[in-house]
Amino acid sequence: MSTKNIRLEVMQSIEPQVAGFMEDFLIPIEDIWQPTDFLPDSQSDGFLDEVEALRGESKELGYDFWVTMVADTITEEALPTYESWLMDVEGIDQHSGNKNGWSKWVRAWTAEENRHGDVLNKYLYLSGRVNMREVEITTQHLISDGFDIGTDRDPYKNFVYTSFQELATNISHKRVGQMAKRKGNVLLGKMCTIIAGDEMRHHLAYREFVKTIFGEDPNGMMLAFADMMKKKIVMPAHFLRESGGTVGTAFENFSNCAQRLGVYTAMDYIEILKKLNSYWQLDAVRALNDEAQKARDYLLKLPERLERIATRMKFPEDQYRFKWVEANGMV
Repeated sequence: MSTKNIRLEVMQSIEPQVAGFMEDFLIPIEDIWQPTDFLPDSQSDGFLDEVEALRGESKELGYDFWVTMVADTITEEALPTYESWLMDVEGIDQHSGNKNGWSKWVRAWTAEENRHGDVLNKYLYLSGRVNMREVEITTQHLISDGFDIGTDRDPYKNFVYTSFQELATNISHKRVGQMAKRKGNVLLGKMCTIIAGDEMRHHLAYREFVKTIFGEDPNGMMLAFADMMKKKIVMPAHFLRESGGTVGTAFENFSNCAQRLGVYTAMDYIEILKKLNSYWQLDAVRALNDEAQKARDYLLKLPERLERIATRMKFPEDQYRFKWVEANGMV
């Protein structure tokens, strides 16, 4: 049987469990938070006063903070690309009505994720601290350009990617929220913290998908994991560009901001890998062929190798001036 056929067979065998995963890791629509829970009430007579208070609190946040907020928002707003990518994965059939469990998951996951970009975009708009037109141009570019995360249509690789990426976004949103709270911005702190909570639930789901696949096809899953780590997990922000720029030109400067702030660093990348290696109990996986055994050895040694590289990495202290955020005296 071909590798592709094995993957499809595994996806079909796991599909009956997806309803349980949705119950465990997603929240019913009527019960979950909505963007308006965290924003000034436009139907209230005190709306303008609430907006004025929001704008006042936002003035305490520095330049690198706003660049990071913008990049996080744009990444969340590019959701149409992520949904279309996942819907094309082997075993996820969006053309079978509501019968395919995997397509139900993708739709429900997308619906939860959609709220993140909504609330962050509205907050940025009301804050008055960023050039929303430039932000909107970058968002449109990111969706229009699309991206290649190196997974092809392989569900194993896609679930490795989402397991990794969801935890990375959890870390970023959580730390941005902590910084906002330290500056007295309670509203933004709560907003980012609750988004981080969503990302953690989604991470737990995707890592469970991978764990389940390891039980069905340990060789294929191990090879897919190793392949993704050899390519490196490329975050959607890797493809950012400002108006007039080319694909990816904004990423390095944004990454430097995130490193300076400590929002998401090279060491975080390594820690995520360690956590995934541990949860999936790579050292305990049995019945591996020679190729998969070599892949496991690579994965188990990789964190230490990456740590040696990370300790030598240098990041410029100079602030690149993005079109998204005008300096306006911010530091």
